[in-house]
Amino acid sequence: MTPGVTSANRRWRIRTARPDDVPALHALIRELATYEREPDAVEATEADLRQALFADRPLVHALVAALDPARATDIAGMALWFVSYSTWRGRHGVWLEDLFVRPQARGLGLGRALLQELAAEAVHRGYARLEWNVLDWNEPALGFYARLGARPLDDWTVHRLDDRALHELASARRQDPA
Repeated sequence: MTPGVTSANRRWRIRTARPDDVPALHALIRELATYEREPDAVEATEADLRQALFADRPLVHALVAALDPARATDIAGMALWFVSYSTWRGRHGVWLEDLFVRPQARGLGLGRALLQELAAEAVHRGYARLEWNVLDWNEPALGFYARLGARPLDDWTVHRLDDRALHELASARRQDPA
């Protein structure tokens, strides 16, 4: 990963998250939830995040934008992602779960750099696509993604089963006799 230079001539770089980044990542997740008007929705703890990112065979990955690469606590942005799969393309892809840059660090190119690094990882692995969700009201994000060449999939509607509905459906499954 290549370091970049900000307008204030400070160096920053995009790198893979390390275990000591977990408190900063968790703080960014909480800030993102507040930005997305769901400040009380974060249930994940630092321990949950540490387990997910740094298990023996992690299924979730993270990139961080470090404003001062020498200081682990100077994390201004993140991209959390996992591997997806396209049955139509017959290849894996990347699902970007969260991209967030702290408001005070916006305009430095960190969001673009995080996505560039993630796109490079997908290409390096031979993956077919990079996808994510965007809230309909988030005009700054929609404009940013459009400038990158991303296109909305207007014909698709996201559906979710969670909490009680998830458990009810799971418990209603047919039990085959042994």
